[in-house]
Amino acid sequence: MPAPIEFWFEFGSNYSYLALMRIEEEARRAQVPLHWKPFLLGPILRELGWQSSPFVDQKEKGDYVWRDMARRAARYGLPFRRPSDFPRRAVLPMRVALLGSAQPWMGEFCRRVMLRNWAQDAAIDNDDCVLAALAGLVADPSAILFQARQEPARDALRAQTAEARRLGIFGAPTFMVAGEMFWGDDRLEDALDHARTLG
Repeated sequence: MPAPIEFWFEFGSNYSYLALMRIEEEARRAQVPLHWKPFLLGPILRELGWQSSPFVDQKEKGDYVWRDMARRAARYGLPFRRPSDFPRRAVLPMRVALLGSAQPWMGEFCRRVMLRNWAQDAAIDNDDCVLAALAGLVADPSAILFQARQEPARDALRAQTAEARRLGIFGAPTFMVAGEMFWGDDRLEDALDHARTLG
């Protein structure tokens, strides 16, 4: 059995969008177990000295990234619209993702949130987004939303973010395979290959 791949991601991260829309199918095809690891990138970037995303703080990098995103999204056949608000706040859906990280609806929920952010240019840190993304996936979306607003869910996301920092994660998406780190959407295939070699 191949080693599992841990997928550390953030809904507000543009390259996480590209990876998230592909990873469930790619992991299934490679027969690599997938562990979803939602975390908040903002606190880590601030701890590393960035006031916002490097793509905002460094104009030249930002100009490049939006063109790169358009190219890579087209390569994968994914819709993409540069968001009018970047990085877009995503705390509430991130808490829901952590609650659902081991549930069968996790992948579809996350894809719906990502498409709202990166294809529809719509806010995602609100009740309407979460309820719409959960619709048809769980018996009672309102119950999941209520749970996500409670202190244990807040604490769990803080702890998950602290764990990402402890592991040395500095950006998203990051893939961890048996302690080996692979950073960036374009390293997904490398991470899956490494997982297969450990099987």
